[in-house]
Amino acid sequence: MKTTIMIVDDDLDVRQSIMDVFGDEGYEVFGAGGGQEALKIVNQENIDLIFLDIWMPDLDGLQVLQQLKAVHPEIPVIMISGHGTIETAVQSTKLGAFDFIEKPVSLEKLVITAKNALTIYRLQQENLLLKERFQHEPQLIGQSPAMQELQQQIAVVGPTNGWVLITGENGTGKELVARAIHRLSHRADKPFVDVNCAAIPENLIESELLGHEKGAFTGATGRKKGKFEQAHEGTIFLDEIGDMSLNTQAKILRVLQEQSLSRLGGSRAITIDVRVIAATNKNLETEIARGNFREDLYYRLNVIPMHIPPLRERKDDIPLLAEQFLSHYAREKGEPDKQLLPEIMPDLQQYNWPGNVRELKNLMERLAIMSPASVISSHDLPLYMRDKESKTAIASAGDDYPSSQFYADHLSDAVSKFEKYYLARKLEEFDGNISRTATQIGITRRNLHRKIKALAINSHQKS
Repeated sequence: MKTTIMIVDDDLDVRQSIMDVFGDEGYEVFGAGGGQEALKIVNQENIDLIFLDIWMPDLDGLQVLQQLKAVHPEIPVIMISGHGTIETAVQSTKLGAFDFIEKPVSLEKLVITAKNALTIYRLQQENLLLKERFQHEPQLIGQSPAMQELQQQIAVVGPTNGWVLITGENGTGKELVARAIHRLSHRADKPFVDVNCAAIPENLIESELLGHEKGAFTGATGRKKGKFEQAHEGTIFLDEIGDMSLNTQAKILRVLQEQSLSRLGGSRAITIDVRVIAATNKNLETEIARGNFREDLYYRLNVIPMHIPPLRERKDDIPLLAEQFLSHYAREKGEPDKQLLPEIMPDLQQYNWPGNVRELKNLMERLAIMSPASVISSHDLPLYMRDKESKTAIASAGDDYPSSQFYADHLSDAVSKFEKYYLARKLEEFDGNISRTATQIGITRRNLHRKIKALAINSHQKS
């Protein structure tokens, strides 16, 4: 995409000559003969730099500058004037102008000043991106064989330009893997744009991804760059891609195949250069069979598949993760560190963690806040983690411990998960006695036998 420059001057000859110079330099150039026209163009186009004359008939340049900085403070503005004074130059600078140039202007100086302004602007944007990235971005933690294998995959895949499809349950850290891949790529100094496809309403997702022109729909008061444009030369992370509608999938597939797009309400093709990393907690092959996901999009995204194991399959990482989360919370809040007693680790490791790493992180924050002492023991854990009967029932229920019902895709799955846990807990309560359990919960022995078989409950049955 070309850098865009707007020349604002009521003198047509001056305006056109400057526009011709920057056009020859390879920039996309817009011209405005007055302040009102300039403000209108800024709301319709993505302008990267503005040259603004001070003396104009409708609005003077200082008024325009003030309005521009109120709405678009990030756009560098260079003032030009044939009646400049030191006082005017100082006032321009106070209002946010990048520089002040007197007429008659040297065209060579205009080009040099423009390049300097754009360079500083890009450095500022990159600095903000880097600060935000390293201030808020947690790192992948784990020394288990599964995590070592995953980190080796990241090290191999990162420096390439290959597209990646990450699979794994909710809370396993799919975005962390995507960011780690981006950091190792040659695009690391370019934007990483993440899109949660499940969180954007269906009627807005196209506008979010592709952008829109002014008037494209009710409420579109100006031009907006979409996520793909924002990620130009960088990486776009399409999280929960399996929740995207078939209609949107078709449009995204075309963008990915052609590496170009048109904003909603627009006709101009915009070329993009992005690396795509997608992620899902669903089995996309199953979704294809159900008619919920396009097979051609799946094969377009699934160039390099990567799977993140759930926390229950890498329990050796739990002590390290727990201590890291506890320490991170203390640093973030400026509070003294709290320590986990060794006795707590077996309790943490035998729990199934249906919410995965995210659930462990939330628990550590809760313990840091709620535990009164400087050390955290098993007594500080929730009852379901330390109660003997609860732990036995949870082990019997396997992956279907009740809080996992909230991570189920369908209501029937959630009901089955809770039912399995409930029956396992009741059977444990009555020492596996089918007759007593059936009487207690109000169903027949035959019905209970059928449910035990259907739900694959390890009941240690007794008649």
